[in-house]
Amino acid sequence: MKIVVLNCGSSSIKYQLFEMPEQTVLAKGLVDKIGISGSCIKHQKEGADKVTLTDEIPDHKTGIQKVIGLLTDSEHGSLKSIEEIQAVGHRVVHAGEKFNGSVKITGAVIDALKECIHLAPLHNPPNLEGIYAITEVLPSVPQVGVFDTAFHQTMPRVAYLYGLPYKYYEKYAVRRYGFHGSSHRYVSKKACEEAGIDYNSAKIITCHLGNGSSLAAIKDGKSIDTSMGLTPLEGVMMGTRSGDLDIGAVLSIADLENLSIDDVNVLVNKKSGILGISGLSSDMRDVEIAGDEGHEMSMLALEMYAYRVKKYIGAYTAALGGVDLIVFTGGVGENDTRSRNRIMEGLEYLGIDFDYDLSLKTRGKLKTITREGSKVKVMVVPTNEELVIASDTYGLVAQ
Repeated sequence: MKIVVLNCGSSSIKYQLFEMPEQTVLAKGLVDKIGISGSCIKHQKEGADKVTLTDEIPDHKTGIQKVIGLLTDSEHGSLKSIEEIQAVGHRVVHAGEKFNGSVKITGAVIDALKECIHLAPLHNPPNLEGIYAITEVLPSVPQVGVFDTAFHQTMPRVAYLYGLPYKYYEKYAVRRYGFHGSSHRYVSKKACEEAGIDYNSAKIITCHLGNGSSLAAIKDGKSIDTSMGLTPLEGVMMGTRSGDLDIGAVLSIADLENLSIDDVNVLVNKKSGILGISGLSSDMRDVEIAGDEGHEMSMLALEMYAYRVKKYIGAYTAALGGVDLIVFTGGVGENDTRSRNRIMEGLEYLGIDFDYDLSLKTRGKLKTITREGSKVKVMVVPTNEELVIASDTYGLVAQ
């Protein structure tokens, strides 16, 4: 079965074409700068070099039409005709409490996602645009929604409720939802398979670390806590997001600087984190280089980042009642070997015999980075959210 996986952002569309259940990627690419000057498509067919095609792409519908055209193109395509596409899977960021798993897209599902727009105003609208576009371009092809929040719907109330008046949960569904669910689900299962650990009886901490970062505590195959909250702002310090902070500090700054709510939103989401502390960049690679050159604030940013991730590992070890497996994934988790080593320093008391030298040599590949006999295993597992979406789509459509 040939399945197209779509991840629609505000001005971009990431896509992959899978052959399922073989899990073969036949083509992949990125539609970039939708509705912006300089829009283009970066496309790669299996076994071929990547090509960049510049074109005017005013909206998501046009972008998806061009993707379908590329997939069936005589030179760049992997399909003989559009009829070969048998399903489309969509990454959808926020489903609120509506769904605890992936579902086929129906009118009722679309209505439910509209109701969640206020929970993810930057993400759900473009996700819906992708669904609308496929409905128009491929009206007879079944579509499936795979939700970032679904995996964390198993959290108990003590973990997901905030210490706010309960009426705000009842009226507006204000609570912790968590994100990166497909990634946390994929890497935790993959790590257990590799380590020979029973997923349904394991205590796992997954660290999805990138420009946006979140950790999850997974017990007996279920998420019991996660660091991101109602929005992706909460949790560890990130590339441009502050992570956890005293709301009183924000109120004080807003008062002193005469900031509006929109100004505060930009401050904590776009100007804080690694960028805000280093004053240079949100990219860990740039900050590492500056730190090596003696830039004091870059060194501080790196230390703060590692410290906060370490604190969450400790907290989740307590929440789980111990830990069997710690998993690193995401752009930073998989590739930033020095940040990974900083995070693990001082965690030996948990029974971790960490191999710092092996960790420094491990980038972007599945690897156990603790020594033989370590009570707690630490692993690097490259994430594959697109495969999760393709697998869930296949499972629902092939029934």
